[in-house]
Amino acid sequence: MSKAILLQGNEACVMGAIKAGMRLFAGYPITPSSEIAEQSSILLPKVGGKFLQMEDEIASIAAVCGASLAGKKAMTATSGPGFSLKQELIGYAAMAELPIVVAMIMRAGPSTGLPTSPAQGDVMQARWGTHGDHPMITLCPSSVKEMYELTIKAFNFAEMYRTPVLLMTDEVIAHMREGVALEDDYEVVDRVHPAEAPGKDYLPYKVEEGSMVPPMAAYGEGYHFHVTGLSHGETGFPTNTPAVHEKLMARINGKVKENDPNFAINEKYMTDDAEHIFVAYGSVARTSMNIVKRLRSEGIKAGLFTVKMLWPFPKTEYQSLLNENVKNIIVPEMNLGQYVGEVERYTEGKAKVSLIAKASGELFKTEELYNDVMAVISK
Repeated sequence: MSKAILLQGNEACVMGAIKAGMRLFAGYPITPSSEIAEQSSILLPKVGGKFLQMEDEIASIAAVCGASLAGKKAMTATSGPGFSLKQELIGYAAMAELPIVVAMIMRAGPSTGLPTSPAQGDVMQARWGTHGDHPMITLCPSSVKEMYELTIKAFNFAEMYRTPVLLMTDEVIAHMREGVALEDDYEVVDRVHPAEAPGKDYLPYKVEEGSMVPPMAAYGEGYHFHVTGLSHGETGFPTNTPAVHEKLMARINGKVKENDPNFAINEKYMTDDAEHIFVAYGSVARTSMNIVKRLRSEGIKAGLFTVKMLWPFPKTEYQSLLNENVKNIIVPEMNLGQYVGEVERYTEGKAKVSLIAKASGELFKTEELYNDVMAVISK
């Protein structure tokens, strides 16, 4: 066991990224993610990496896409307004199949909103913020240690599936400090390179039989290939052929499946006999844990499902909770009700689903949430 060190959530994110192999960070400072850029500027040069402070949010993610094409693991970080600006190039990365990571620290919105206050109002934007059909793997830490661990997973998933991945949490987790023991045995995954040597016959989007993820060459290695945000076939060149586009969409969306065992990373606490189950993420999961322990001490059978993989929705894990004991599913969110819609959809009428919403830019206080929960379960 390594010695515990005191870390801020944003600091842990950078350390996890470097552990995963990040060698370029490009960003533009924005509260409450700015410490990610700051720490990247300090730590990356020590491992031979590069830090770029770009002129704006769009240039930042463009640089990250370019670095990925050049064979480097790369990340950017932002918050609400910057996330909106990055949407087009997130979609480009999905279409061109570029492994990149975007750290997204939620604050109260919309627009400039409350820049220093916590919220969870960007959950649906994470999944549906861009146009067109494509998956959006989204991880959500609820502790400083998870900021480290899930950043590593974010890079691993980006490399495994050749897709942009979001690491998304709220301001509380990003700025809180905890003692964290960082282990050395985390798995680090690298993209699959082409088996063939560089040559004119290389097809950048040709997949091996049984796979949906094409090997990825890097510019500068001698391979000659074309990349575009337009629809394309195996050659990477644009095409208007309907059958080719349909095949591409099926592959891009099919490579990220909601029942993928790699995504089964969510946490269950005292759910086996629970009659009232919380579904929570980010800092709200921490408050919910306190409530569950209090309810249990009072003889009320409560449990907690902490969502760490927000998207794709953890259908298999969640539905495994829905036995005949469950009466209430309680979804506390720091928004006016976003993830609760997905929870209700996948509950399929097997239990009552209740939203407890807070959108004041403040944390859920334990007593406040307890009173709201008691009002739900006493009905």
